[in-house]
Amino acid sequence: MIDMRNLETFYAVAQSGGFHRAAEKLHTTQPAVSARIVQLEQQLKGRLFERDKRGCFLTAKGRALLGYAERMMALRTEMVEAIAGGSALSGVVQLGASDTIVHTWLSDLLKGLNREYPDVTLEVNVDTTAALTAGLVDGSIDVALLMGPISTSSAENLPLCSYAISWVVSSDFPLPDKPTLADIVQYPIITFARSTKPYWQLKGLFDEAHLSNVRIFANSSLSSIVKMALDQIGVAAIPKHVVAEQLASGRLRLLQTGHDMPTMSFTASYFRRPDMPLNPIVAELAQKIARVFEV
Repeated sequence: MIDMRNLETFYAVAQSGGFHRAAEKLHTTQPAVSARIVQLEQQLKGRLFERDKRGCFLTAKGRALLGYAERMMALRTEMVEAIAGGSALSGVVQLGASDTIVHTWLSDLLKGLNREYPDVTLEVNVDTTAALTAGLVDGSIDVALLMGPISTSSAENLPLCSYAISWVVSSDFPLPDKPTLADIVQYPIITFARSTKPYWQLKGLFDEAHLSNVRIFANSSLSSIVKMALDQIGVAAIPKHVVAEQLASGRLRLLQTGHDMPTMSFTASYFRRPDMPLNPIVAELAQKIARVFEV
């Protein structure tokens, strides 16, 4: 009888392209992965993988097995959901999130997942969109809440929310509520990291206004950007949703220049995989929660 754990291990190696990466994905050791593959090869009387310096690759027998493994894992998930309900699903989900999501509604998503799927363990990775996209592709991240959509073949992208960039300053910052762009650039502009889309969109805004002497303080930490705004280092260019609490308390205020501001659009991106039935569930719940926070 074929052990489902061995099939899961086989699928993980096939998807990741290596025994070490499969071991990391399965939270086990490389020797354990190798032992399961050997057992499976003995049962099926043939090699499933060939290895070289570039990694490991499916043999003809391995490619034939892959389709059966996918169907068996999908059927098992279907059986569990049909008999025990979705709350019976368990496992570890590597969830990637952009800093903006962390500062708006990620906590509500984690609470919802914990309530509806109590046997699911979440590991949260906060990073840039570029890093999260790379993580999706190499399999180290299962679901990513990022500025999307991503164009990688076969990726699923569920729209989440769109946040316009706002000008944010401390309550007693020396600028009127409706300054010009020329007024704003007299001070440092504190915004997202140079590698992000908002940074270059803001730079384009200043270029179109023929404002060349702009000091943009790029920062990869939203918490740091907010702190710098509170400390009157300069004018923050971030979504107002991130600082809703500080705006409500009067510690920060918004500036209006009358210009159309860049918009950050987010998606829940993932790959459909028979060994990860929670991917679409997490993405769909994220979509539901994000809509509440978009207003």
